[in-house]
Amino acid sequence: MTKKQRVDFITTKLEALFPTTPIPLDHADAYTLLIAVLLSAQCTDKRVNQVTPFLFAKAKHPMQMIKLSVEEIRDIIKPCGLSPTKSKAIWNLSHIILDKHKGEVPDTFEDLEALPGVGHKTASVVMSQAFGVPAFPVDTHIHRLMYRWKLTNGKNVVQTELDAKKLFPKSLWNKLHLQIIFFGREHCPARGHVTDNCPICSVVGGR
Repeated sequence: MTKKQRVDFITTKLEALFPTTPIPLDHADAYTLLIAVLLSAQCTDKRVNQVTPFLFAKAKHPMQMIKLSVEEIRDIIKPCGLSPTKSKAIWNLSHIILDKHKGEVPDTFEDLEALPGVGHKTASVVMSQAFGVPAFPVDTHIHRLMYRWKLTNGKNVVQTELDAKKLFPKSLWNKLHLQIIFFGREHCPARGHVTDNCPICSVVGGR
């Protein structure tokens, strides 16, 4: 198969398997999504969804969050890992959102990535899922599958994102990145993967 044929098959198959793509992280608005995505670094979505109800019960708006101490935030989010760093980031970015953005989560990559603890992937998730701006956040599943499907050289997530944006139509980015994540979790694991049993790898081949 040519690369274009692989891309066409992959997008068609993913749409058939995952016609709907609910956002894996429970949230109510852009702010709670931002906090949830920040917490998901080196942590499973399932664990984040177990922790955020306790955090958001106390603070689901920046004004409420800054009234908590960093230590209080850290105690709540401890199960997510990296709690000393994440708690400081949450407290500090909440101050910045209030001071510089009138209490609203900014809707540009530049402003989001200027917030403490917010990298390009986190900003991309917020831009795509909260504001509907085309973005292609690359997590470990996407990085791994893009390499396995021979759609990128796999050197780093930056290159994988660039390759994905070149190969897939912009109109599909926001849904497609979630479809790939779901597919990786359900059908294409990193370990114990059997190519012949995989709905995509069995057709397009895989590394």
